[in-house]
Order: sequence, then C-alpha cells, then structure tokens
Amino acid sequence: MSRLLAFGYCLMSLITTMPAVAADVPAESVLLAPWTGPYGGVPPFDQVRVDDFRPALEAGMKQQLAEIESIANQSSAPTFENTIAALERSGRALARVNTLFAIYAATLSDGAVQAVERDVSPLLAAHSDAITQNSRLYARISAVYHNREAAHLSAEQKRLAWVVYTDFTRAGAKLKAADKSRLSDINQELASLYTSFSQALLADEGELFIPLTTDTDFAGLPASTADALRAAAVARKLDAKGAVLNTRSSVEPFLEYSSRRDLREKVWRMFVNRGDNGDAHDTNATITRILALRAERAKLLGYPTHAHWRVEETMAKTPEKALGLMEAVWPAAVARVHEEVTDMQAIADRDSDASGTPHIRIEPWDYRYYAEIVRREKYDLDANEVKPYLQLEKLREGMFWVAEQLFGFTFDEVPAGLVPVAHPDIRVYEVKRDGAHVGLWYFDPYARTGKQSGAWMNEYRLQERFDGDVTTIVSNNSNFVRGAADEPILISWEDAVTLFHEFGHALHGLSSNVSYPTLSGTSVARDYVEFPSQLLEHWLSTPEVLQRFAVHYQTGEAIPDALVAKIHSAETFNQGFKTVEYLSSALIDMKLHLLGDKPVDPRSFERETLAELGMPREIVMRHRTPQFGHVFSGDGYSAGYYSYLWSDTLSADAWEAFTEAGGPYDPAVAQRLRLAVLSVGNTVDPADAYRAFRGRDTGIAALMRKRGFPVPKDAH
Repeated sequence: MSRLLAFGYCLMSLITTMPAVAADVPAESVLLAPWTGPYGGVPPFDQVRVDDFRPALEAGMKQQLAEIESIANQSSAPTFENTIAALERSGRALARVNTLFAIYAATLSDGAVQAVERDVSPLLAAHSDAITQNSRLYARISAVYHNREAAHLSAEQKRLAWVVYTDFTRAGAKLKAADKSRLSDINQELASLYTSFSQALLADEGELFIPLTTDTDFAGLPASTADALRAAAVARKLDAKGAVLNTRSSVEPFLEYSSRRDLREKVWRMFVNRGDNGDAHDTNATITRILALRAERAKLLGYPTHAHWRVEETMAKTPEKALGLMEAVWPAAVARVHEEVTDMQAIADRDSDASGTPHIRIEPWDYRYYAEIVRREKYDLDANEVKPYLQLEKLREGMFWVAEQLFGFTFDEVPAGLVPVAHPDIRVYEVKRDGAHVGLWYFDPYARTGKQSGAWMNEYRLQERFDGDVTTIVSNNSNFVRGAADEPILISWEDAVTLFHEFGHALHGLSSNVSYPTLSGTSVARDYVEFPSQLLEHWLSTPEVLQRFAVHYQTGEAIPDALVAKIHSAETFNQGFKTVEYLSSALIDMKLHLLGDKPVDPRSFERETLAELGMPREIVMRHRTPQFGHVFSGDGYSAGYYSYLWSDTLSADAWEAFTEAGGPYDPAVAQRLRLAVLSVGNTVDPADAYRAFRGRDTGIAALMRKRGFPVPKDAH
C-alpha cells in the first residue's frame, strides 16, 4: 500500500478528525461518528460492537467514494485547495471506523473479529483501487503537481503535492483499463492472503504451548520467569504446573535460563516452526502465492521486481544499495558469531568433563543459555542479577523522565473511566509540553489471547492543523507476561531496550508539528522511521536513568554503580548473534523479492540461500519465512526489513552527536533533533532532514563501533 493510502485519506488511515458525517451514513453508527469527549475527542471503545464493524466499514467506503467523485467531477480548474486539500479532508468517517477495527484485529482478535477481517479485507483493497484508479481524479492531481511552482505553494504544500502524485502514479493510476482491472484483482487477493497469513500465525501462537508438569521442569529458571509460566498455566486453566506459551516473551527467557536441555529443544522447535507444521495453519503455500502476485503486480507497474517497486521511495532508493549495506556488515557479524560459539563450546566441554556427562555440540536451542554463562564468566554480569532492578512500571517512569529532559514532554495518567479503553489492561496518559496539551498516550503492556505477539506503536489520530489544530493519539503495545498477583513485573534487559524503542516511535508521533495529516508523525520512509526509535534505546543505559529508575523491586535501592559498569562493559557482547539473527531475516526478505516471477518454495529457498550466505548453523533467523509477519501480513516491511539496519546507521551516528557534545542530555542537540527530525514528519526529504540535524551525511563507521565490529578503513 502506498504511503498516501497508508497514512492519508484512505481506509488504512489513522486520521480521525471531525467533519460532519454525510447523510447517507447511518446516524446510529457510533463507529463512523466524529469522536467526542475530552482531548478533542477520543475513540469510543465503550460503544463498540463487533457486529457493527462490517456495515460501518461499508458505509464509510460509500461515503468516501461519493467525496472522491465530488472532487474528481468539479468543473473548476484544479487547484491545491480543491484537489489535494480536498483529498486530505475525504474519508474521515472511514478512517475512524478502520482505526477501531484495526485495534480489535491486532489486540482483541477472536473468531467474530477474524470473520469480519476475512470478509472486509478484499473489499477495502478494492476500495483503495477505486480511488487511485480514478482517471479524472488523477488528471486533477497531475495538473496541481505539474503547476506547483507557478502556483506559489508553500514548501509543505509542494511536498504534499509530490507525495500524492507519486503515490497515485506508483499505485497504477497511469495504467490502461485492462491492467487496472487486473491490478485490482491482485490487490484484493493479496489482502485476503495477508489476512489468512496473520490469522494462521496468530492461531499457532495462541494454541500451541509446552506444558511444565513437574518441579524439575522449572530447573534453572529465575523466580520471576517461573512465576510467569505458572501464571500462564492458571490463566489458560491447564492441568499443568506451568506453560511456555508460543510467544517470544515466554520462549526467550526459558531458552536463556532453563537447564533442561531437552525442554529447551522442545520449546525452541515449537517457536521456530510457527506456520511451518504442515497443518491447517501452515503458511508456506500462502507465501508462495503472495510472492507470485507481488511479482506480477510489480511487472504491471513497470518495475523489474517487487523489491524495486518497494525500495524506490526509501532512503536506499534501490535494492542493490540496501543489499550493499547488509553485505558490508554480514562478514563481520558472522565472524563474531564463530568467536561467540567457540567461547560457548569451551564452557559446554568443560562442564561435561566436570560432570562426566557426554559432550554436546552447541545447537540453536543452546545459544541463549550458554551465552548467559559466557556473559557471567567474561563480564561477571549475570542477567538474573540485573533483572530484579528492571521493573516494568519504574522503567515506564524512566521513559517519561527522558522525554521530559530531552523534549519537554510531561505525562499525567488520565483518571480511570474518563477515557474509554478497549481492554481493562490499557491505561491512558495526557501528554503536555510547556503546559499545553500535545496528545494522548495509550499503554497496552500485557499478553492475552487474541493479541498479536511482539511490540509495536500505533497512531490512532495523526496531528494536523490545516483546518484547525488536531492533536495526536498514539499507543504503545507489548506482550509482557504477568507474574504472581500484586508482584511487580520484572523484565529482561532486551525487553527494556524494546520498551524504549517503541516509546521512541511514540515520541516521534507526539512531536509532530505539520499542517497536513498525510505528512504527519511517523509517515516517513520505511528505512527512516526506525531511526528515532533506535536512537531512544541508548538512553536506557545512561546513568541518569539507571540510578533513578532501575531500583530493586524488594529493597527499593538503586542499581549499584559496579553493576552499571558491568552493563556498559558488556554492551557489545553477543552482537554477533543479534546481528546475524536479524540480518539473515533481512537478506532472505530482499532476496525473495528480487526473484521476480520465478516460482518459489519458501522452505527450500530459505534453506539454500542461508547455506549460500554461510549462515552459522547455531543460529536461526529471527523471523523464519513461514512466520515473517513483518513481510507477509501486509506490504509494510516487504523488501524493507533491511530498514532497521539502515536506520541504525543513522541512530548510531546521531548518538555520537550527543556524546561529542555535552552528553546524552545536551539541550542543544536534543532541540536540533526535535526540530529537524521529530517534528517535521514527511514535509522534507529524510536525507535533508538528517543533514539538518547532523550537518552531514552518515556512513557505517558509527554503526560498526556501536556493535563492536572492526571499522573498514574507507568507512566514515
């Protein structure tokens, strides 16, 4: 889906400002109505009924098509105001209901929601095509775009005209009628396939688990992890002492700490085989069809491959340039993995000699377990020693403190009941800057049945001001596993990093200060959007945060300076594993989408390509192909998973801008970051925005230093 269709006037938009609802929209449909209540209106979660979603979505589509026809059929000459700005105003009712539905599909997905999703996804895809393929509308857009200089538009208006024209063109607006028809068929089928993939993956994650039936099944686990697994069994009413659920937040702590190698293997196999079990939830055939349709669509649109189409409007511009970055980092990362495995194998051999047990060879289900042992021995750093200081709620307070120190934001919890929420777990905070209301932040931290795995940020409402000030609403969503009742939730260091990462996305949205919603907040190039989030990760380990908010859950004492020093000394530890785990997924994604129309068997392609790359046998991809939701639950990160690495070249270099100045909280650098990057959305080219912040372009040197890899001689 194009950037404009994703973030502007169409169905997948999260824009929710308040024009009047047209007369043909059912008056009783609260899902379509302008949001009311405090803070400029809030989502009416307390009035949502799943049965209302389909008729409301259909009514919203009907209204928007009427609005589009009105714009396209005007007799007056095309102008920015009567064409581009009018498009920005269209589809608001549909955007509101789709926002609500998307939240339900991601976090409250039961059978009824999934049935609606299967029904409406192709309808919504057809609706998008009906807009982009409207030749009269495109003619008006083209006229405004080509006359943008003579019309004396503002810089932001020129940028918006370019974005709209480019997105319509890339979506097939210039195609002949027959090709437009085929393109629409492809998009509708893809929408259905994305839904099928997502629901199959959700089923594997929700239905499969490993029961823990004896006390010895908990061997090696810290108390907080064991409590969470026991709570999971209770929540699911299982006849077991505990359960390892098929989600990352449940699996990874078990793999890190369990001394039961047999159970580690069972848990690992369950997790890495999601979508690949040859049953009703197997996704391989779905992926094959998705790849074929994407290749056909790319050819229709005039591109050699889907990768070329997707990457064209990113910072990388070409798949070859994205591959070049990945291939520059890959050898150093693989070499580091071999060093890490050597260290782990030595420990495994030593322990076998001491205990008289048979020697083992390090396998993928051993990696996290022995890495923790190496960390303890090499750096005198035990993750279990750190975890008691990492309380979820205290870290949330730490994030708020960082946001205030850097950007002047304050967060005040909204009293329960004032703002409706989709689930009782969700809390709402009002965000202010200099005492003025900025927006709302929704926090949905806990795992539950029907919630997609992982962590993410959403924008429920984009900031805008061209028809009056509209403030933003953002959310952060995680899948932390609850422990025993009334006990604080302790999380791993990696989960704490992810928490800060997603909050970085939220701050990007909250900082937005633009006129037009299509250009607002995080509506930027895919390989730029991760830059602010990856940058914010760095503040977790600053002494100012750790000393104030990393406090022991029992004693309340701050984390000792000696332990903080160990954390810093181990910052590049296990970077081989982390980089290869990620990069292998990114390389498979790009190479799959560079195949064009060649038939693909996902299993064999993954196996053969990893062998060609020299993938270490002790590691698997972070997201194996059958469960790669970033890539196959929608177009979002397809041929774009590389973007995390691309963005990290920026974030590593940007962090050095702080360290070269007055340190992490340098006010001048923070101000420059807010004004040049966070507040401008997509009103300027991202390369220009970064240069305005840093004063120059970046290279890979800072990235290699951050990961502890050798810096190439010609790097900058």
